[in-house]
Amino acid sequence: MRMRSLLICFVLFIFLTSCSPSLGIEEPAEQDPSNEQMVVIPTSSHPDYEVGDVPSTQLIHAQDLIYRGYFRLPEGSGASDWDYSGHGLTHFPGGDPGGDSDGYPGSLFGFGHDHQLYVSEISIPAPMITNDPGAANIAVTIQPFSDLTDGIFRAEEMVIPRAGIAYLAHPQPRLHFTFGQHIQDFEESHGWAGLNLDRPEVQGPWVFDGYTNYVSNDYLFEIPPDWAQAIAPGSLLASGRAREGLWSGRGPGLFAYRPPDLDSPPPAGSVLQDVIPLLLYGEQSTGQPDIISSPAQAVIDYKEADHWWGGAWLTDNDRAAVVFAGTKALGDAWYGFANGVVWEHDCAEDNPSTCPDVPDWPYDDRGFWADSYQAQLIFYDPAELAAVARGELDSWEPQIYDTLVLDEYLLDPTLNYGDYKRDLVGAVAFDRENGFLYLVERMADEYRSVIHVWEISR
Repeated sequence: MRMRSLLICFVLFIFLTSCSPSLGIEEPAEQDPSNEQMVVIPTSSHPDYEVGDVPSTQLIHAQDLIYRGYFRLPEGSGASDWDYSGHGLTHFPGGDPGGDSDGYPGSLFGFGHDHQLYVSEISIPAPMITNDPGAANIAVTIQPFSDLTDGIFRAEEMVIPRAGIAYLAHPQPRLHFTFGQHIQDFEESHGWAGLNLDRPEVQGPWVFDGYTNYVSNDYLFEIPPDWAQAIAPGSLLASGRAREGLWSGRGPGLFAYRPPDLDSPPPAGSVLQDVIPLLLYGEQSTGQPDIISSPAQAVIDYKEADHWWGGAWLTDNDRAAVVFAGTKALGDAWYGFANGVVWEHDCAEDNPSTCPDVPDWPYDDRGFWADSYQAQLIFYDPAELAAVARGELDSWEPQIYDTLVLDEYLLDPTLNYGDYKRDLVGAVAFDRENGFLYLVERMADEYRSVIHVWEISR
């Protein structure tokens, strides 16, 4: 009889787990980072090479960003469209050479529908402040959607995929990319391609040295040269991720890395060396996919349901900031279902099982949820991130110094579980020369995203 009860509980657990599109993977139990038997990769180490001085700058604050409006995205092209988009976005200064007359030069490369995660290049029309999307300007497709990775990564084969993209001009113009998914550990994630989407000439993918995918393969952006020299010689990119739950620590992760040599790139599967932590709210245990953390290592007001999708290193003459955009959880947070049903991590171990019934659609997605949400842009002091890289601060010491609440600018600042709208905003891109910040609002033009624009006041 006891064996029959155990068998029934086991079958029930398997059934409930299979009903959840979020995989139903339990979050790791909180662990003690001081465990003496744990081999930990240092999260703040002194580089073994000469670095430059940290730039003497003032901080860019939320009040320094002037809202200019938004523009719409074009119809689908190539093999995809802009529905359900919002992953990586990057500004290309040399794009759309005839578009300078409207005051918004360059173009944007961005990922489209998350079922394909193909990339398209679009123009940047003048944004408008209007409550009527039909009155807003529409971007023009410059290069239609195409597979930037030339088949290396296939979003349709990934579970809850992530992706980032960054244009880097030096030493040669390239589109750098990173890909990830919901459940993984130390898989190949980073690469680069040319700017011609028809013939991307892909190199990679490579493995991020020593650090789990859960903190390294989502947002991707340039570290400006003067700040890069304060961290490590050469051109650098910043790459990171903030996975919901404790698997990526208790806040957004961010790392500096130098892309491989362009003239003789390493073969696929090689390990990217000299990865330097800038933010990590916890510690990386060797070979373990989840970050070890404690509440003392958390970013302020951390919630397990926080989602940070985009980032940029802002500069304006002698001012700077590192920003992240995302959907911030407010109030109480829990693991379970969006309608408030809590799923205790060990409920299936009880005899009989104490796991609740899975709610009806659209509340049947098990994961981390909260009472309410708010779209935010959070600000970090770049000098503190440089101090982490130089071994002067622990990677969890930098804290947010300012926040811009984005809801008042959005066309639709609400989630919609029935339409699978789980995030309000997505990726960001920065035009460094002109001081324009571009941010994706997801599913704001029916299922299509729109691009909001801010300008740093000068």
